[in-house]
Amino acid sequence: MSDDSKINLSPFPAANVNPIDHLLRADRMPHIWCPGCGIGTVLKALLDAIVESALPENDLAVVSGIGCTARVPGYLRLDSFHTTHGRSLPYATGLHLANPRLKVMVVSGDGDLFAIGGNHFIHAARRNVDLMVICVNNFTYGMTGGQAGPTTPTGHKSTTTPAGNLETPFNLPNLAAAAGASYVARWTTLHARPLQATILEALGRTGFRFVEVIAPCPTAYGRRNKMGEAVEMMKRFHEKSVIRHGANTQEVDIDLDNELVVGRFIDRPRPTLAERLGIAAKAEKQ
Repeated sequence: MSDDSKINLSPFPAANVNPIDHLLRADRMPHIWCPGCGIGTVLKALLDAIVESALPENDLAVVSGIGCTARVPGYLRLDSFHTTHGRSLPYATGLHLANPRLKVMVVSGDGDLFAIGGNHFIHAARRNVDLMVICVNNFTYGMTGGQAGPTTPTGHKSTTTPAGNLETPFNLPNLAAAAGASYVARWTTLHARPLQATILEALGRTGFRFVEVIAPCPTAYGRRNKMGEAVEMMKRFHEKSVIRHGANTQEVDIDLDNELVVGRFIDRPRPTLAERLGIAAKAEKQ
């Protein structure tokens, strides 16, 4: 009998393996995200950027907190840390200062980073900690029931604001810029290629780099606000998005019924926390 164990049963030749496959933990699939969720698009852009960067995988680390987006590190075949709610930035800061040669990335959601984790975000940006932060902003707490969060648009409904949100949401790029971030950008999941290019660019920078990604949540957010399924939400991104590189971050508040300004807003190198402490120089000599 022939040894069937050596036969390639895949419909595609072995040479056509997806270049990001080696970065994914296939044993953890299928993922937990709902149909139409934008987090998978962000994950693909991140992995494509990592592959294109040609950075050594042993020099990369990914940290998250709690929430839908925070499940990203669990699917990565990289050094990854799924930490406590709102505390991804302190963990990431400690990891970076312990080994400044690492490229430390934080991937989490708007609730985790800007509600319970908001104070950590402000001070990490102020200190210019050498971290790249990707925030998937879907305007809601998707994992825990669809409650209103710090980015839920005024007037929009959630499980905790059934008559409409009365609070003013954060303008995340402006918050990051005002706190001292050295790099600030925003895209939607519709802009997959520009998002990948921005992540690649941010990987090559130093300092506190912040990338906001507006993503659809048709299950917990879109349904309650009668925005349709994911396709309809993506069409809205297509119709409303305006690319405006270098825009004044004070003028990029999100209004899903009018303009949605996207692009690269801030790129201003300045000394990092590790450089100020002299840790980076010591690491280079070792």
